[in-house]
Formats: sequence, structure tokens, C-alpha cells
Amino acid sequence: MIYIHIPFCKQKCSYCNFHFSTSYNLKDEMVSAIKKEIFLRKDFLQNRDIKSLYFGGGTPSILSTDDLNSIIDEVLKYFSFSSDIEITLEANPDDLDKNFLSGLSKTAVNRLSIGTQSFFNEDLRLMNRAHNASEAEDSIKRSQDFGFSNISIDLIYGSPTSNLEIWKQNLAKTLALEIPHISAYALTVEPKTALESWISSGKVVGPIEEVQHDEFIFMTDFLSENGYEHYEISNFGKPGMHSRHNSAYWEGKEYLGIGPSAHSFNGSDRRSWNVAHNKKYIDQIAASNLPEEHEILTEKEHFNEMLMIGLRTKKGVSMDRLKTDFSADIFEKLIMNIKSKIYSESLVIENNYLKIPEEKWFSADGIASDLFMV
Repeated sequence: MIYIHIPFCKQKCSYCNFHFSTSYNLKDEMVSAIKKEIFLRKDFLQNRDIKSLYFGGGTPSILSTDDLNSIIDEVLKYFSFSSDIEITLEANPDDLDKNFLSGLSKTAVNRLSIGTQSFFNEDLRLMNRAHNASEAEDSIKRSQDFGFSNISIDLIYGSPTSNLEIWKQNLAKTLALEIPHISAYALTVEPKTALESWISSGKVVGPIEEVQHDEFIFMTDFLSENGYEHYEISNFGKPGMHSRHNSAYWEGKEYLGIGPSAHSFNGSDRRSWNVAHNKKYIDQIAASNLPEEHEILTEKEHFNEMLMIGLRTKKGVSMDRLKTDFSADIFEKLIMNIKSKIYSESLVIENNYLKIPEEKWFSADGIASDLFMV
């Protein structure tokens, strides 16, 4: 799969401290650099039949439809697309106007991931979002009117401006809009953000873990009762509507990242990432240099990562793969470490897959980290 990182963003949300350049005059240069990097990395993937192409990062919908088409055409020069390829574009609700959607409907993009966050204005103001609740709902309806049925929305729960009743209404609204895929995340407080400052000054109350837990449990039950499959801790999809792109990450498959800050993985032990600075990225690519750093994962690092990612999923981690991919010493230590957690029902083995029961998923990171090799 291929991930295209677009490093432009119109805003810096109150819960995010990642800085995206707002220098729009760099857009044309960036598109040219991204296309050239695709050429420079054309031999990176062993599997050249692409099943997922994802435009993400800052605000990819800043690109014109001509830009999107030119990038897609560049990918097709060196790779082939599966007949059922998933091509996703991340977008903010306020970017999905009629003109943009009309053009987008004529491109190969067939899936939208919309940064809705909430259908309540109080939540959106706390998160410093540019759109309001009405725009969030209208953008989804407009997208459907232009033929986009494969839609995923992001939702945030556990906000200081929310409660269980509001969260129930957010989920009910999602069902009413017939959204086939939901990515839902607990609000977190990142260092050096506006939200951290507001909490420190007493302007707002910080997230309460018990409240987030209750909202998570309600969400899992409610969405399951309404036909969604809870296939990863934060992701729910109707049958056949799971995100192929994210699933490839969780399964440890190879992927190619293009653009500033984009990461790539060879599916085994090598991870690389591009420089984050936009101008440095453009200058390096112009000189036909790959502006990347890389690391070679140790066996223990690879093992720990496989557990951390795989145990977040409904499928879990293959015991056969753990046995064949790692040394006998590591596998034997794992067997010893999981005994107590199987006894306490924090872990189970089903069909030779090690997994965390869904009712324990809220604590999955802690359960997985207890199994790490150091």
C-alpha cells in the first residue's frame, strides 16, 4: 500500500501539537516533489499490485482535483492497482463543498475519511475546529449526494464538554446518517497544546478515565447491536467496510510513505521516515536525494511492535508467526508470560491466535506492554 502525506493544514487543533506548514504557496512545489519521490521510490515495494492508496496528513483536500489526478497517474506509472483498490482522501467538513465534491467524484478516489470529531458545537469549540455541528452533518450528506457511500468519520469521546448522554446522541446521529465506518478515539491531552493550558489554568476540567471507559463500553455494545464489527480498538465497520489501509498497518505488512514526515516499512525490520521540514524535503527531492532517516529494528523491537499493534485487533496475533519469526528463547518467554494473563482472562488463545477479549480492550496497551521483551 502507499500513503501520501500532505503536510498542509489550515488550523492547529487544541488537542494536537503537531505543526503543519500553512505556506500554501509551496503547494505546487510540494506536488511536484511528491511525484518525483514516487519515481525515486518506485522499487521500494516488493508487491507492486497496490490495494490501498491513502491521502492523509494535514488537509489533503487542500489539493485540487487536478493535483490528485496527477499524483494518482504518477503512482500508476510504476505500480498497478488492484481491481478493487481503496483510494482514501482525508478531509475536513468545511472543505467538502459542492464544487470540490463535484470534481472529486470524477477522480479515482472512492473513500472519504471525514474529520467530524463531534456533532455538538461545544465539543468542536473546545477542539478549535473550523467547522460547526451543522457543517459536519451537511458535509456527510453532500458527500453521499455526490456518490460517496464508503465514508469513515472520526469521533472523539471523553471530552470535558461532553457526557454519556451527548456521546449517545453522537453515535445515534452517526447511525442516522448511515455511516459505514467509524474511528473513535478518547480525547487525550498533549503537551504544549491549548487544551493542556486550559486544563492547567482551571478553564476546563481534564478528561476523566472512568468516564471515557464508560463511554467506550457503551459505544462497543451500541455499535455491535447495530451491525458494526469492532475489528480494532478504535475502529468499527459494517461487514466489508473495514479500512484496508489501516488493516495493513495492524497486520505488519509493508507500506510506502511519500511526502514530508511520511514513514515507510519493509514488512520486516527496516523503518524509514522523511524529514518533516517542507522546504528541506522539497530541496532534497529536487536534488534526487531521498530526505530520509531509517532504523533497523532489533528482534525484540520487532516482537514488541507486533504485539502492541496486533493485540489491538479482533483477530489478534498469530502464534504460528510468533513461533517462526522469532527465536526460540523469545517465544518460550512469551509462553511463560502469558500464562497468568490467560488465567486472569486478560488474554485468550483462539484458533491459534493470541488476543485480548473485547471487554478488556480499554486496557489493551497495558496488557500488551506487560509482554514486551526488554
